[in-house]
Amino acid sequence: MAEETDQRGPPEEQGQDRHDPEEGAMPRGKWANNMEFILSMAGEIIGLGNVWRFPYLCYKNGGGVFLIPYCVFLFCCGIPVFFLETALGQYTSEGGVTAWRKICPMFEGVGIASQVIVIYLNIYYIVVLAWAIFYLINSFKSPLPWSTCDNLWNTDLCFSRAGLFANPELFHKESNWSFLHNISSIGDFKSYDNFSETLLTISSPEEEFWENRVLRMSNDMSLGKVHWDLALCLLFAWVICYFCIWKGIKTTGKVVYFPGLHSPIPVCFFKSSLSGGRHSQVRSRGPTLESGLGLGLVVESAWWLGCSPRDPAKPERETQCHTPVGPPPAGETMRDWGPGSGKGVLTALGSYNKYNNNCYKDCLALCCLNSATSIFAGFAIFSVIGFMAQDLNIPITEVTASGPGLAFIAYPKALSLLPGSSFWAVLFFLMILFLGLDSQFVCVESLATAITDLFPSRLRRPGAREILVLVIAVVCFLLGLPFVTEGGITLFRLVDTFGPSGTSLLIIACSETIVVSWIYGADRFYDNIEDMIGYRPSPVLKYCWMFVTPLICLLTMLYNLTKENPISVHGELPGTSASAIAGLLIATPLICIPAFIFITLFRDPSNMTTPSKDLRQISPDKPVLTMCNHVILQAQQQPNRNVDERNVKMMMEERRVV
Repeated sequence: MAEETDQRGPPEEQGQDRHDPEEGAMPRGKWANNMEFILSMAGEIIGLGNVWRFPYLCYKNGGGVFLIPYCVFLFCCGIPVFFLETALGQYTSEGGVTAWRKICPMFEGVGIASQVIVIYLNIYYIVVLAWAIFYLINSFKSPLPWSTCDNLWNTDLCFSRAGLFANPELFHKESNWSFLHNISSIGDFKSYDNFSETLLTISSPEEEFWENRVLRMSNDMSLGKVHWDLALCLLFAWVICYFCIWKGIKTTGKVVYFPGLHSPIPVCFFKSSLSGGRHSQVRSRGPTLESGLGLGLVVESAWWLGCSPRDPAKPERETQCHTPVGPPPAGETMRDWGPGSGKGVLTALGSYNKYNNNCYKDCLALCCLNSATSIFAGFAIFSVIGFMAQDLNIPITEVTASGPGLAFIAYPKALSLLPGSSFWAVLFFLMILFLGLDSQFVCVESLATAITDLFPSRLRRPGAREILVLVIAVVCFLLGLPFVTEGGITLFRLVDTFGPSGTSLLIIACSETIVVSWIYGADRFYDNIEDMIGYRPSPVLKYCWMFVTPLICLLTMLYNLTKENPISVHGELPGTSASAIAGLLIATPLICIPAFIFITLFRDPSNMTTPSKDLRQISPDKPVLTMCNHVILQAQQQPNRNVDERNVKMMMEERRVV
């Protein structure tokens, strides 16, 4: 029945599915309004990477100069793939797997590969939320537990900021320490005539809280035992995530309002509070920190320029600027330059749009919002880096970091400098929780949508959705327990680096553009988009899909494969087992693409590239791909059906459903 009906519903449809629901199955839902779609997409593309990865990546690769290759990749790869996936979901009204099955059965494996990436994210990404919840609970204590060295988890090498100024005379520039060189040692001890050798390395209380209290890492980097306090935080994060999406987009569309609209507020407060805190510190500490305020502003500008101002610990060093020598590592490329692309999430979210929603305008606005958020986060972060370096008397390069170390070491260190630090700590970790939460439950929604669309007759029945999401949550929670063990940070960095890796995402994105532009047909897809939004998008997108995007993805992938660095944890290589896990993480999604090509070859070789017959084609006999007025690909033969007859039948079916 569904194969014989046209798929475009009337513009006034209010949430009804275009498909003819099977008996007993509920119709596929739609977003209540366009704002729900916008906020859910924003929650997917704007996450923790904007806060802890992009600013550091920009700083290390030339600052403002880095924005040149960034914009090239954004406009040539990021936006085209972003729009392609979203428009595909809206056109087919299918999730990340069945959408590809409908337009080209041979490449259903592309959708499977993207869902494997989503499974990786669902398992390990929520661990960051567990850490944030743990920090949030401890933020209500005064003083903050990571600001002092008198806790049970601190070592003798802990050196707090308060201890630095406990006896200022010891650090007076006119103090004479020459007597230390005249001390004679007993024969049982080794004699040191000079102190050019590093004997001990001190650590900050923030570092010791992170390593000795939160992670409690094992010495041999084995998994060890589960930290049940973190496991409870992980369970609490999954409970929140479950109740955000358990009823489908009816609950998801409402929940996205809170984190989507409130996440930017703490970022603004964080930047303003740091600025106010710097002035307060200067007033309370006197002229010794006046230069720190100026240095903070210098580094905020230096971040934009990609420069490292003079380190306060080494004032003789000149200002140096970082010059980018090539694309950033593979693990950063598509995750930062192609917002949300290659994971099937955009297809799933777009599938809940009404057929005539202007997804082209939405995609352009969302990509600009993502880039603007990343740049603003960079200014918010590096405005205080110089002040922290001056205040703590350490090199600036030791303050800057990327990943969890920035969120859970550098930021808490900055928060401890502020008056009313507990209040700002609560606000900051709420921001981390909001930024991660909407990205997390949108990924879970994507996986649930893909599974539901694979088995609609069973999973679109009353109560089936809640059970499916519960099964996903329980399984992912159990698989996430190894990440909260003594060796969990090693496993976390392995999966974070090689799970949703740039290599996998680049291959998936390249495959998507080739399938749509060269096999399904770029002109036919443009006709489908015109039928949805009422006009044809810029022709630049078509040529990006056909030539530019695959070429850039291929060249970037080849470069990154030759420059990939081995993963290390505190300077130690995990060993051959970690290399095997890394290879498995990369190969698992990629092997799905050729595997399903062979499966389709043996199952139905005559229809490997034939689109589904229930897809709406305005001009089924029109060539699907032309260049310079030359026909490149003809359309596959469609059933000889009268379009008007199909439209009348479709409207009759819709009245019956209503």
